[in-house]
Amino acid sequence: MKFEELKALHDLPLFDLIKKSREVHDANWADNEIQLCTLLSIKTGGCSEDCSYCAQSARYNSGVQVERLMEKEAVIERARAAHDSGSTRFCMGAAWKGVRKGTKRFDQVVDIIEEVSELGMEVCVTLGELGPEEATILKKAGVTAYNHNVDTSREHYPNIVTTHTYDDRLRTIRNAQDAGMSVCCGGILGLGENDEDRLKMIETISEFNPQPESVPINSLMPMPGTPLGESDPVTIFDVVRMIAIARIAIPKAKVRLSAGRTQISEEGQALCFFAGANSIFYGDKLLTAQNPSVQKDLNLIKQLGLSAKQPNPNMAAPQADCSKEASPCCS
Repeated sequence: MKFEELKALHDLPLFDLIKKSREVHDANWADNEIQLCTLLSIKTGGCSEDCSYCAQSARYNSGVQVERLMEKEAVIERARAAHDSGSTRFCMGAAWKGVRKGTKRFDQVVDIIEEVSELGMEVCVTLGELGPEEATILKKAGVTAYNHNVDTSREHYPNIVTTHTYDDRLRTIRNAQDAGMSVCCGGILGLGENDEDRLKMIETISEFNPQPESVPINSLMPMPGTPLGESDPVTIFDVVRMIAIARIAIPKAKVRLSAGRTQISEEGQALCFFAGANSIFYGDKLLTAQNPSVQKDLNLIKQLGLSAKQPNPNMAAPQADCSKEASPCCS
């Protein structure tokens, strides 16, 4: 969708917007199911990047303890626990600028992925920048989806990160698409952006060809010691409005209510689900941030009459529209 269309939606009264997003949701996701995803940091802290929101950057005194890549056995133990608690997607994140074929750490991650993929869950990884060869290897190892958020608009991005460019991020997404992986791509609300930045972010994501398989909508959780550590929280109405717009703009994607759920009441989360969210990160921790407890999430899902979506590790990636140019377009 184009910016003008998205702005027209954004300017609607909230209930009118939700009415439209609910119609789109029901047309594409009539199953009343919520995808439960578990996120594990397999390598924490010490990152060379300068993302202003991230406590894992080595440039900031955030108090996050630097940890080496987890041993495979420890990751598998956590993956089995996630499976046993009902998670259908296991996401592994590493605080790196990127990965390169032929390095010890890349080979170790591939080995971990191959074993996790045998547990029957969907496998998602976020490992930073990715070249075409690395993307192909990850796909072959069993990766279902590659997460790489655009975070915000192209215009606002240099205010948030300077150690890589917006085009670097788009190039990684293109490489993941070309390798046949599904793409998980969304953004973060509360980075000092304005409404126009948020809509331009959705415009960029909606114009991917193929579109993302899932779209995380994160709310900034200010981390002490980072440049955005004193930021004001976004409101629940900001979150609901962006979920509704994402649902309309990317109708066949799972829209994930992601970071920041500890700041949202159960009633607020229910409104997010009604507006079009059908995926959550599930478990007590998101990388370095807290998350609602497993039992609390299960109780809420039950109260709302929803159910957990079953895993589909062999799901095909979204198909490109052959009448349009592949996007992102990267050299």
